[in-house]
Amino acid sequence: MGKINREDMLELTRRMTPARSHFTRIAGAYMDEEGYVDGTFNTNFRKLSAAEKNYTLAIAKEVVFSETNVALSQYRIPGMKPGSFWQLFYALCQCDLKNDALLLDFYEMIGEKYPKGKPYAIYVYHGVYDVPVKAADHQQVGDSEEVYSYLIVAICPQIGESRAGLPDCGLLYPVFTDRSADLAHVNIFSGRRDFLPKFLNL
Repeated sequence: MGKINREDMLELTRRMTPARSHFTRIAGAYMDEEGYVDGTFNTNFRKLSAAEKNYTLAIAKEVVFSETNVALSQYRIPGMKPGSFWQLFYALCQCDLKNDALLLDFYEMIGEKYPKGKPYAIYVYHGVYDVPVKAADHQQVGDSEEVYSYLIVAICPQIGESRAGLPDCGLLYPVFTDRSADLAHVNIFSGRRDFLPKFLNL
């Protein structure tokens, strides 16, 4: 297990406001008590109402605003073997969440293993951050030096029809390290349910 650099995380999270957010899309599924998909959505984040932006941002922020190296931990991924979860997840990031068939595969993979008995929701966010060039004194000096494309996943209790509560667990991939994408690691929010490390064999 590696260490998360708090400064990197702060650079990313300080922009997670309705006015400054770099989320492009949000997709998700509502899962029944047995882990089957009961409904899905996939929409342009920027077209959400102000109220919906605030509501969905609160869910995503619960994952990445959690205490670094305590509630939010860093793990090395085992690789992207053909047919693996990580190959699927990388493909979701590359397609900007615009492939509903891949998303359905992802929801079903979670549904097979997630604890049964209560309905829950899976929210998936895609973000694109133009990382600005900075001088030695950390002041922004010009255009972006890299485009950091990433996903946040939140698995949440369902608190009403097509509504989710704050997440029980979640993840950020790829990790934002040294102001760049780190494809070899994932940040896991275990929160109220230690599901993802076991599910992902981390």
